[in-house]
Amino acid sequence: MRLFSASKALCLALTALSSLVHFSSAIRLIESKSLNPCQDNSSFTATLFNVVFTPDNGTISFDVTGVSSISGYVTAEVDVIVYGYNALKTNFNPCNLNLQGMCPMNIGQLNRQKFNIPVSQDVIKRIPGIFYGVPDLDGLVRIYIKDTTTNISKACVEAELSNGKTVDQKGVGWATAVVAGLALVASAVTSGLGHSNTAAHVAANALSLFGYFQAQALIGMTAVSLPPIVMSWTQNFQWTMGIIRVEFLQDICTWYQRATGGKPSTLLSNLHDASVEVQKRALDLVRGGVAYGYTELARRSNDVGATAASPTKSVVVHGIERVGFRAKIESTNIFLTGTIFFMVFVTFTAAGVALFKAFCEGAVRAGWFKGDKFEDFRNGWKIVLKGILFRLVLIGYPQMTVLCLWELTKRDSAAEVILALFFFLSMTVSLGWAALKVFRIAQRSVAMHKNPAYILYSDPTALNKWGFLYVQFRATAYYFIMPVLVYILLKGIFVAFGQGSGIAQAVGLIIVEAVFLIGVSILRPWMDKKTNAFNIAIAAINLLNVIFLLVFTAVFNQPGIVTAVMGVIFFGINAAFAVILIVMVLFATCWAIFSKNPDTRYQPMRDDRGSFIKSQSHLNTELDALGATARGDMTQTGYKSRLSDDEDSYSSGSGKRGRNDAAGVPLPPSTANSHRSPSRHREPPRSPIDPNMPFLPSDGTPRHGTPTGYSDGPRGMYNGYNDSSRNQSYQGFHRQQNNGSPWQRGAGYDH
Repeated sequence: MRLFSASKALCLALTALSSLVHFSSAIRLIESKSLNPCQDNSSFTATLFNVVFTPDNGTISFDVTGVSSISGYVTAEVDVIVYGYNALKTNFNPCNLNLQGMCPMNIGQLNRQKFNIPVSQDVIKRIPGIFYGVPDLDGLVRIYIKDTTTNISKACVEAELSNGKTVDQKGVGWATAVVAGLALVASAVTSGLGHSNTAAHVAANALSLFGYFQAQALIGMTAVSLPPIVMSWTQNFQWTMGIIRVEFLQDICTWYQRATGGKPSTLLSNLHDASVEVQKRALDLVRGGVAYGYTELARRSNDVGATAASPTKSVVVHGIERVGFRAKIESTNIFLTGTIFFMVFVTFTAAGVALFKAFCEGAVRAGWFKGDKFEDFRNGWKIVLKGILFRLVLIGYPQMTVLCLWELTKRDSAAEVILALFFFLSMTVSLGWAALKVFRIAQRSVAMHKNPAYILYSDPTALNKWGFLYVQFRATAYYFIMPVLVYILLKGIFVAFGQGSGIAQAVGLIIVEAVFLIGVSILRPWMDKKTNAFNIAIAAINLLNVIFLLVFTAVFNQPGIVTAVMGVIFFGINAAFAVILIVMVLFATCWAIFSKNPDTRYQPMRDDRGSFIKSQSHLNTELDALGATARGDMTQTGYKSRLSDDEDSYSSGSGKRGRNDAAGVPLPPSTANSHRSPSRHREPPRSPIDPNMPFLPSDGTPRHGTPTGYSDGPRGMYNGYNDSSRNQSYQGFHRQQNNGSPWQRGAGYDH
C-alpha cells in the first residue's frame, strides 16, 4: 500500500510539474546511450550501446558492439526501471532474432549488432504516460544475460534512460545572469544619481539573489548521488562558479597545464573508447541493491587510457568533476576555467567603470549632461572603483574558495597549485582586512558619537570603498559581514574537501545552514523588514535544500521512489522560489531605472544613515556646506584629500595625524598645541566637530553670503567661529549637556 501511495503521489507531482513546464516533442521515446556493468565478474561489456524504446510502434531498438567472454546459448532478460518503479520486464532469445555472434555466443569481439524487440501492448499500457513527458527521467534499463541450461546470470549490464527532455537549459542560465547583472548595474547607476536608499536596497537584493544562485550551484558540486532532475537544475547555475565552456579557452588551459608540467585530462576526447557514468542516485533498491561491478572512480582521466584498454572498467565522475563533464570541460581544466572567468569579469568591470567616467566627462563637456550629473562619481571615481573591485571580490569569493581549495587536493600542476594558494589567500586576507577595517571605523564612531552610522556614512571614502560590506545591514549590525565571510568559507571547505564523502558534505552543510538560519532569524541584521524577510527566506530554502541533499545520500535506506519524489519536489520548490526572487529583483531594478524619484518606494532607514550621507552635488544651503566642512569631507573637487589612502582618514587606516584630531580634521589653535600632551591619552576620543560651535545663528539674521570669518579651508572655518562666536559658547555647551547627539536618533542607543 505504501508503494502504491508513493507511486500515486509521484504521478500527481509529475503531472503538476508537466502542467507548469512544457517540453515539446514530436515522438514519445525512452533512450540510452551508455552502458555500465552491474554484476561482479560480468562476462560481457559494450563499447557501443544505444537502445531506444518507442511505445508508438511497440519496439525496443538495440545497437550494440562489445566484448564477450561467454560461450554457449543464452537468453536475455530486460528490465526497465523508472523512478524506482519496475515499468517493463521482457525476455528474448537471440536465436529467435537471428543475431550473428549471439546464437550461440562466442568468446571474443562481438560485431556491431542492430536489432528490434517487439513489446506487447499490454506491457506498454502498464507504463505511465507521464514518464515520456517529465524532464530528466530518472530511470535505467538493465539486461541480464543468462545461460539457457542453468538459468544462471553470466553478465549484467545497465544503462541510464532519457526521454530527450531536460531542465538544463542555456536560456535559464542566461536569464538568471542577465537579471543579476542588470540589478547590480542599476544599483550602481542609482547610487551615482544620488538615490542612496534605492541603490542600497537593489544592491542588497541583487547580492542575495546571486548568493542563492551560488548555493544552488554548490548543491550540484557535492559528491552526493543526485537525481537527474536535481543535477540538471543545479547545472543551470554553474555559471556563477565560472564553469562556462569556451572552446579556445579550453585550448589555453590545456596548453598552460602542459607547459607547467601537468598532464591534461583526455576524458572527453576518449568517449568513443571509454564508458563514462555520471554518478547519480542508484536505482538498485528495486532489485535488492545489486552493486556496480568493475567500475572505478578515476582520480583523473590521466588513467583513462588504461580504462579504455580494459573494457571491463568504466569511469565514474561525481561532484565537481561531474559538473565539469556535463559542461564539456575536462576535469583538469575546471580550476583554470573558473579562475580565468573571474579575472575576465573583474577586468571588464574595471574597464567599464573607466569608460563610463570618460563618457560622463565627455557628455558634460558636450552639453549632453548637466554639470551636476554623476558629479560625485566623476570627482571620486577612483575611490568608487576600489569599492566596486572589493565588491567583485566578495561576489567571487564562494567560487574561488571552492575551486582553489579543491585544486589543492588535485594538484594538476605546480603552477596551478601556486595560483590556487595565491587567489585564496589574497581574497581571504583582503576581505578579512576590509571587515576588520569596518569594525574599527564603527567602533571609533560609537566611541565618539554613540552611533556607528556617523562615520560609516558621513565619510565618503569609507562609504564608497568599504560600504559593500555594511550598507546592506542596519548600522548596529555592521559586524555581520564577519559571520557571513565565515559562513561562505565553511561551505567552501565542505564542498572542496568533502568530495570523497557525500554524507559528510551533507551533514556539514546542514550544520552550517542551520546555524546561519538561526542566527539571521534572531539578529535580523539587514537594513529593514523587507530585506530581512528576503534573506531569511533564502536561508530557509538553503537549509531545506541541504536536508534534501542528506536524503539523496540514501543514508535512511528509503525506497527509490521516495528519493525520486523528493527530487521532483526539490526542483519544483527551487524553480518556483527562483522565479519569485527574480521577479522581485527585476521589479526593484525597473523601478530604480525608470522612476524619477525611486527613493519614494522605500522608507527612510531607522538608523538615520540618510542624515549622514550628504552628496556634494546636493549641498545647496549654507548650513549643509558648513556641516560638510566641519566633517572635513568637502573640497572643490568633491572628496577631500584627507580621505585618500595616503593621508589621514578612518577609512584609510593611516597613522599620520600631525596637527589634526583623531578624525583627521585640523584642530583649532587652542587645542593643536596640546595634542601631544601626556594627559591626551586619558581623554575620550575627540569628535571632528567642535562641541562649542553653534550650528545655527542665534541672532536670527539671514545669511546670504559667506559667514564672517569663514574661509574655504577648515582652519579658516574654525578660526572664524572660535573668534566670532564665543558669546554663543554657553548655548553650545548647554546643548551638549542636556541633549544627546542628534546623530544618535534611530540607532538604538541611549543618550
